[in-house]
Amino acid sequence: MTFFYILLAILIFGFLIFIHELGHFLAAKLLGVRVNEFSINMGPKLFGWKRGETQYSFRLLPIGGFCAMEGEDEDTGDPRCFVNAAWWKRLIILCAGSFMNLLTGFVAMVMLFGFVFQLPTTAKVTGFMEGNVVEAQDLRVGDVLYAINGRRIYMQSDFELLESRLATDRCDLTVLRDGEKVVLKDFNLTRAELTDSQGNTGKYLGIYFGYGEEKSFASLSRYAAYQCVDFTRMVWYGLQDLVGGRVGLRDMGGPVKIVEVMTETGTNARSLLDGIGNVLYLGAFIAVNLAVMNMLPIPALDGGRVLFLLIHTLYTAVTKKKINPKYEGWIHAGAMVLLLGLMALIFIKDVWQIFQG
Repeated sequence: MTFFYILLAILIFGFLIFIHELGHFLAAKLLGVRVNEFSINMGPKLFGWKRGETQYSFRLLPIGGFCAMEGEDEDTGDPRCFVNAAWWKRLIILCAGSFMNLLTGFVAMVMLFGFVFQLPTTAKVTGFMEGNVVEAQDLRVGDVLYAINGRRIYMQSDFELLESRLATDRCDLTVLRDGEKVVLKDFNLTRAELTDSQGNTGKYLGIYFGYGEEKSFASLSRYAAYQCVDFTRMVWYGLQDLVGGRVGLRDMGGPVKIVEVMTETGTNARSLLDGIGNVLYLGAFIAVNLAVMNMLPIPALDGGRVLFLLIHTLYTAVTKKKINPKYEGWIHAGAMVLLLGLMALIFIKDVWQIFQG
């Protein structure tokens, strides 16, 4: 069974790379930009074929992939090269990969909520545990938690995520009450030792929330979108922790770590259906993660290229001059070397940790 989940995780990871590059490929083809090679994975080519003007390849190292367009970094004289395309066409092509990953995460969550999981618990208050400290602060049954310190709440998991990021136990809690927003200032979210309706004792706020709605296309789509927002928040919070020094290289993981985590998640599930569902849920999270990370304004990433595109477009509009694209190409090439080096370092670390047990 472990081998099954390893294979499933590898297939999911490979599919997410494929769908990202497919987004670039389809957008380029539709907008008339020449594509020289479409490759899954990096490194030495294992096999491939050529159809029309495009070489299709499958390469050895499962650390990415690429859609190589004519003249990505310089004008090659081909009227269909990337740098000669209108700026809005280049913008669409650059964003298409992340859009496809985001769409994949959304569709995966629609399917999971439809066939495997129940819809998430809502943020509507349905009751309180005995001895709670929140009811006395004017929180009422029927209130729908709307925001914490201005950050939107869509479902119970949003509330728990935002609460965990608070610097103190106090916040401004916004609720919807009879269709109107009510702000509960300096609300105390201190947890107390309470016993829930199932007889479990632990540290709770003492709030019972409503269960998910009945399943329909509208509710499935809405909660899938909410879940994607939740995933995006988790990615941004992870980036904040990385920049803030709360996590470091030891906490980062690459493809090897992803496969390991997916495998553990699947094998620890109560049933095969739960295991597959949990692995696919992680796959949806990784899809959204890839969408967000690729749009960061860092050279060599899609977001970095978008940033340079916007700068170049603005510069040309103001000065009527063009920036030589080879300079941008040098920057992206240097950043790619550094990025591949970091990926190799993370790969070695992940493998070493597996052998260390």
